[in-house]
Amino acid sequence: MREINDMASNRSDNPEVAKWDPEFTRRITNWVGPVARRYFRAEVRGLASIPQAGGALVVSNHTGGMFTPDVLIFAPAFYDKFGFDRPVHTLAHYGVFLGNVGDWLRRAGAIEASRENAAAALGSGAVVLVFPGGDYDAYRPTLTENVIDFNGRTGYVRTAIETGVPIVPMVSIGGQETQLFLARGDSIARLLGLTRARMEILPLSIGFPFGLSMIFPPNLPLPAKVVMRVLEPIDVVAEFGTDPDIDAVDLHVRAVMQAALDELAAERRFPLLG
Repeated sequence: MREINDMASNRSDNPEVAKWDPEFTRRITNWVGPVARRYFRAEVRGLASIPQAGGALVVSNHTGGMFTPDVLIFAPAFYDKFGFDRPVHTLAHYGVFLGNVGDWLRRAGAIEASRENAAAALGSGAVVLVFPGGDYDAYRPTLTENVIDFNGRTGYVRTAIETGVPIVPMVSIGGQETQLFLARGDSIARLLGLTRARMEILPLSIGFPFGLSMIFPPNLPLPAKVVMRVLEPIDVVAEFGTDPDIDAVDLHVRAVMQAALDELAAERRFPLLG
């Protein structure tokens, strides 16, 4: 009982985490989940690998650009299996929380990406979903869609160590086929000085219905088949000791994910169709 009270206290003490509304999440999930599952013919494998209780940091590659399907596919599958007693909190860029949309996203479990928010959510016993590569990863060129690349970001490892939770790797394939991603445009973003506004990329893609796009106008995602696979948890301290090397842990996580993504890629026979 004390552990449950401690988790509830951690959740209520953090304004971001406390906004999660399980009933609102249930309604959204019951509507969005079937649509996303059918549209992308989605599969989520290995959900049993997620610990049944306690905080867990799910670390995934990011796919699909602006209209990424990752959360829309993973969260409903998680709730279908585990119910709504424990939330999935997704770390998201502050820019997505503007206006009323931000309130809805927070009620559905999204929280602004920060170490403090992640620690509060994990301390409450929640599952936290993080995409270390962010937009850099979600807009990777389609020709390199099956490469795990976090752009050198290792903060997720520190978060897992500091909160004492396992890292649960997850991989996703198919999102980079929802349109043809040509280039991230990171050099163009630097040239235009967009990095000062925290815009590190200016991606170029071809899709439907607008054809060539540099973020805008935003093309709609094609119904590519998306498969996600949850891998076995990694206990950082058990595997790397009480004072682990951050880069070594990150290298191991990415290697495990790359091997799993290679296996999914080997199964995939045709673009879009899966």
